[in-house]
Amino acid sequence: MIITRTPYRISMFGGGTDYPGWYREHGGAVLSSTIDKYCYINARHLPPFFDHQFRVVYSQIESTNTIEEIQHPSVRATLKFMNLNRGIEIHHDGDLPARSGMGSSSAFTVGLLNALYALKGHMATKEQLANESIHLEQDLLKETVGSQDQVNAAYGGFNHITFHTSGEISVRPVIIPPDRLNELTSHLMLFYTGIKRTADKVAGSYVPSLEKKRRQLRILRDMVEEALAVLCGHGPIKEYGELLHESWLTKQAISEKISNDAISELYNAARDSGAIGGKITGAGGGGFMLLFVPPQFQPAVREKLNRLIHVPFNFETAGSQVIFYDRDQDYSAAEADNKSRQLAEFRELDDVEATAEALANFA
Repeated sequence: MIITRTPYRISMFGGGTDYPGWYREHGGAVLSSTIDKYCYINARHLPPFFDHQFRVVYSQIESTNTIEEIQHPSVRATLKFMNLNRGIEIHHDGDLPARSGMGSSSAFTVGLLNALYALKGHMATKEQLANESIHLEQDLLKETVGSQDQVNAAYGGFNHITFHTSGEISVRPVIIPPDRLNELTSHLMLFYTGIKRTADKVAGSYVPSLEKKRRQLRILRDMVEEALAVLCGHGPIKEYGELLHESWLTKQAISEKISNDAISELYNAARDSGAIGGKITGAGGGGFMLLFVPPQFQPAVREKLNRLIHVPFNFETAGSQVIFYDRDQDYSAAEADNKSRQLAEFRELDDVEATAEALANFA
């Protein structure tokens, strides 16, 4: 049995420039960090006693005999990609809800890849997990998603990620003095708006026309360098919040679906209560709202947004990890298939003694 733990992320600056349709032509960069909220994947080879070969447990429960029958698109595509046709059981649990702008879909794909490689006795590298999950989501599943979420989930940490026109992706950890990082953390608040949306659909409203938004995307990319200068400098930390506000206004100019009346009302209420800046995490349209609020104004902001769930968090640095590994009894694929067929035949004959003998042989 394998259990992987993969972090969710908060994208700070540069979002939008990580879509291959943009960075393959112009290059891109983001500043983002993973947090101590996780996606957990539990995977094991399914013993050959059951009437199904594959079992997938998430918000639904699926039991099938072929990969093609699996409805969960990421599970189906990943099992095919890994060429795993043996019986497998997969369970998913998450600290945060899906479709909330925290990179949950990519965390799931990265965590599942990590678990399946471990089942095959292979320790995947962070680069491998990032690149293959990008391939799965963009090329195989044909989803309109960027490339930062997969990198964040695989590597973990506070990173400056650069997307080159060649397709190469560079990951540079941001070195922030501990006191400065603590100061930043103390100014950040995360709220769940309760508005669920699919990033693929929101992004689909503006990704095909990114070329028409050159000015906004270049501004968003330049803000990455400005934010790094603030974090690594000695000026007032509130400049980071001011940049977040400027970035959020610029991002909204890309598409009307990035924000809406409900989000604007919440954001303006927070600003009226003392927040300096903020943004909707991810592609926009709903999910979580990140706010930059001086500590003395945070009680007022919590009171003003008391209808929302406040989620305290810290940054994390580990990325996707195998946190539990236990070798179960290893049935070869041929042996498992053979015994499964025998057991099915005995059951069809309703032969109690033969079925009991067959079960004993599995021990």
